[in-house]
Amino acid sequence: MEQGIVFSIEEFSVYDGPGIRTTVFFKGCPMRCNWCHNPEGLEPRVQIVKNPNGCLHCGACERVCPDRKKCILCGSCIAACPRNLIRFSGEIYTAERLTKKLLKNADYLNECGGGVTFSGGECLLYADFLAEVIGNLKGKVHTAIQTCGYADSEKFKRVLSVVDYVMYDLKVMDREGAVRYTGCDNTLILKNYQILSDSGVPFVARVPLIPGVTDTGENLKAIAERVKNSNASGVELLPYNKMAGSKYKLVGKEYQPVFDEKAEVNIDTALFEREGIPVKVM
Repeated sequence: MEQGIVFSIEEFSVYDGPGIRTTVFFKGCPMRCNWCHNPEGLEPRVQIVKNPNGCLHCGACERVCPDRKKCILCGSCIAACPRNLIRFSGEIYTAERLTKKLLKNADYLNECGGGVTFSGGECLLYADFLAEVIGNLKGKVHTAIQTCGYADSEKFKRVLSVVDYVMYDLKVMDREGAVRYTGCDNTLILKNYQILSDSGVPFVARVPLIPGVTDTGENLKAIAERVKNSNASGVELLPYNKMAGSKYKLVGKEYQPVFDEKAEVNIDTALFEREGIPVKVM
């Protein structure tokens, strides 16, 4: 039986596709974008996360831990924390259980012209599970995925055969730059972008604007050229979130951007408009 690990389900979202939506965030991502603002979604496993803000450093969590070298997810530290700063991140769902949960608000979402969006992390990490859930929802509520596109092409096609709408990330178009800033070669991403364009599924290209990385004139021109020669409905620009590093301590990591995060982002909508590409700043 296929299963998926979800770390958040957010209702009444207005930034994850058409209308008001319920957004499901899957846990796990194959990429390591230097600007990632959701480190909680990187690892494809259930984790224990600790909020350092307000910690008394009382040692209660350590005293009850049966194995300080390797977390066994017993949850003892969660119960021991006097300020409730420790919790599980990630919940395992079967397709049946997740479908049932998402259908509870289907009538309301349909009335609002919205639906359900699957994001992450990277939702295509669970492509078989995802296709099953979307298949269960088909005809009952509008479905969408938000993806980086780094996934097995055949599994991507399976998801495309059932989903209603796609938000597809285009980040760093230069191969060497893509490896440096995202940890992945972009060859597969561009291949899947063409598969998406040829599929007939409505989609929009999404561009996270990272200062000095993705917002350069050269990179944006390359994105515009790719979009212009595809069936994308347009481009959505997502300016860099300057609070990107705030969650890293939750998962015991340090935020280490290799770009100037204080620099102003280049929001060049005119570049896309000159090419006749509809553009929106999110």
